[in-house]
Formats: sequence, structure tokens, C-alpha cells
Amino acid sequence: MAVLIAVTSDTHYGDKTGNLPSLLFQYLKKRTPDLILHAGDVTSHELLEELEKFAPVVAVRGNADHLSLPEEKVVDVGDIRIALLHGHQFFSLNSQFLTLKALDVGADVLIFGHTHRFYHDTHSIHGRRVVLLNPGSPAFPRMDSAGFAFLEVAGESIRVERVRFW
Repeated sequence: MAVLIAVTSDTHYGDKTGNLPSLLFQYLKKRTPDLILHAGDVTSHELLEELEKFAPVVAVRGNADHLSLPEEKVVDVGDIRIALLHGHQFFSLNSQFLTLKALDVGADVLIFGHTHRFYHDTHSIHGRRVVLLNPGSPAFPRMDSAGFAFLEVAGESIRVERVRFW
């Protein structure tokens, strides 16, 4: 049975915007994910409460957050281990650093934010496959379209779907 996960980051509600990300909510209502992962810069408990209306939420703290959230979180979904962090902790968000971080925590998928730009790639090191995913930002994209991503996990299969708002 497949598990559908909505992945978002850098919403900045109450910080840079007074508008809740209504397009994100429309997609969540339509697709009904099993889980929502937020890779930081949430900036508001109200946003987390709104997301909880759609599915359970796991969120980490970003550099603009003053919420009591963990810096990193690891979530097991079936046979897949997912690591979640914001990314501001790194000097560089290059794929080598991120892949090594994923391997360090035993993750098959590393989700990060901070850049406000979508990124998805798969790397193999020492025979281990690691999927890197930055869902971008549904509110404040930087040199990119606003949006988020869906991650579908079925057994050891991982599928990423990018959702662009424009």
C-alpha cells in the first residue's frame, strides 16, 4: 500500500506574508495525503494547525522560526527512512554534503528547504541510494515557481511529484 506524503518548506506565514498558502491547501484537500512534512521556516503555529486539518504534520525548525521544533527529525515510512531538516545548518547545500548527511543518519530520503527552490535528485554512494528533495516554497519562491511536492512511498519504491502553482 502506497503512502502519500505532502512535502513543503519556507512558508513564512506571519513573517513575510499574512496570507495562508491557499493553493497548497487546495491541493491537500484534493489529494488527501497520509502525512505532511514541513522542512522549516514555518514561522507560525497557526499554519501548523491549519496543516493538521489535512494530515498529521512533522516539522523542523528553520532559521526564521522561533517555534519549539527540532532541528532535525527522522521518520520511518514503511521500508523507507526519511530525514528532515531545514538546511541552514550547512555551509553549502551541495549534493555531496546532503548525501553524506543522509547516510550519516541512515536515511533513504533527505528533505531540506532554505533555498526556496525545488530540487530533486538521486545519488548513490557506497552502494546506497539517497534521494534528495527540496520542495521549494509555496509562498516565496526564489528564481523558481511557487509550489511544493508529493512523495509517494510504496515498499522500497520512492516517487516524487513536483506541484507548481505557476
